Amino acid sequence: MEKIKELIKKVLTREVILYILFGVLSTIVNLGSFYIFTNFLKWEENISNIIAILFAILFAYFTNKDMVFHSEVKKIKQKIYQFGKFMAGRAFTMFVEWGGCALLFLTPIPQMVTKLIMTVIVVILNYFISKFFAFKNKN
Repeated sequence: MEKIKELIKKVLTREVILYILFGVLSTIVNLGSFYIFTNFLKWEENISNIIAILFAILFAYFTNKDMVFHSEVKKIKQKIYQFGKFMAGRAFTMFVEWGGCALLFLTPIPQMVTKLIMTVIVVILNYFISKFFAFKNKN
């Protein structure tokens, strides 16, 4: 039992808890905007999905940069490079989410369940991409 408690302490760091919190908020941005686009604006599912993902990516960049990974880059060139790495990682997971949703939209699984499943997968992938690629501390 002590080993389990130790493992939980190592895994549930402040960084991970904040990432989960902002991941949930990013998911709300993604799902909420998708819901509005498809149900109120009556936009096509795949167009709505791409725009919803972009909204969530921008929200995630600012929250992750400042509140989760505490980016310390100061020079504009460094900021642009870091943003580029973040966007490259998110472009990859956007493709994963878009492709997964496009396939699952062909099944009888409800739209919002499909979005939720793919969003959870993407949030996990994005943590590792952000931590070890986009916001990796050189120290």
